[in-house]
Amino acid sequence: MPRVLVPLAQGCEEIEAVTIIDLLRRAGIEVVTAGLDAGPVTASRGTVLVPDAQLEQVLEADFDMVVLPGGQPGADHLNADGRLRNLLLRQAGRGRWNAAICAAPKVLAEAGLLDERDATSFPGAVDWTRYPTVRALEEPVVVDRGVVTSRGPGTAMDFALQLIDLLVGGETRAEVESKLMRPA
Repeated sequence: MPRVLVPLAQGCEEIEAVTIIDLLRRAGIEVVTAGLDAGPVTASRGTVLVPDAQLEQVLEADFDMVVLPGGQPGADHLNADGRLRNLLLRQAGRGRWNAAICAAPKVLAEAGLLDERDATSFPGAVDWTRYPTVRALEEPVVVDRGVVTSRGPGTAMDFALQLIDLLVGGETRAEVESKLMRPA
């Protein structure tokens, strides 16, 4: 069974965090949520999330994918965390997936993980002129060589379904999606 880490920072976007966690778990994927600090995480709209662990406790664990929810100031907190940056670089060095949505692709860009790749983000969240080798797109979800990026809360379900497809395949994605009653 694939194992995914979802780091949770104070001020993260709750729609993105909860959608990612929920849909991946529906697909039978082991999801570990980890707060940057001890205790509950208060998301951008006041929803309180209780992480499974602290980031420090899972830094040496093996994950098939690390997925960063966006939101502000959550994405800035993720970007400022050197432990997380090292984890993302280690993931990439091992040929494993990194993913980010909304403002969080900035974290991947700052770490150099979007260089020479296609990517997307929430409009205005990333100053793409600072990353001239990144091809910034306006697609809902972009997959390019080990990295997945997405636009924002409204694309969170498409993003999570794409992650399921990459981790466990299209059949499981279709099964999960069919039970969501999404319009055609």
